[in-house]
Amino acid sequence: MNRSKILGLAIVGAGAIALSGCASIREPSGYIVDATLLQSVQPGIDNEQSVVGTLGRPTFESQYGEKTWYYVSSTSGRKPFVRPRIQQHSVLAVKFDQAGNVVSTEQSGIDKVVYLSPDGDATPTLGRERTFLEDLFGNIGAVTQPGVGPGQ
Repeated sequence: MNRSKILGLAIVGAGAIALSGCASIREPSGYIVDATLLQSVQPGIDNEQSVVGTLGRPTFESQYGEKTWYYVSSTSGRKPFVRPRIQQHSVLAVKFDQAGNVVSTEQSGIDKVVYLSPDGDATPTLGRERTFLEDLFGNIGAVTQPGVGPGQ
């Protein structure tokens, strides 16, 4: 091979390596979705035990209201040195009755994702703002003696 062909191949190789560094990085997280398993959960037939056996433990459970298990899956993509963005997102909500039987299942996608951007550096709260010195010396004299005060 002559010298110009070797130099040309080296430049093409270096360009390919440089471009591969700019490729998007896919990062899956959460529950790994299997469409066959999702369709196998049937309202009126399955209960908590069978759902755990089929889908595994949920990503999280509802704390208030009717008992609901959520299976959350996301795939984000990002280029190097850029903040990741969600490309795919799905949530399977399995609702149960008081006896632990499946009442309904609902699947939602990326259309329900909300992007929040905070407003400013501080979250507004009720009450007055205190200075550093007020925080530092504010409790002097407010501490009661042992055995004296509320709940004693």
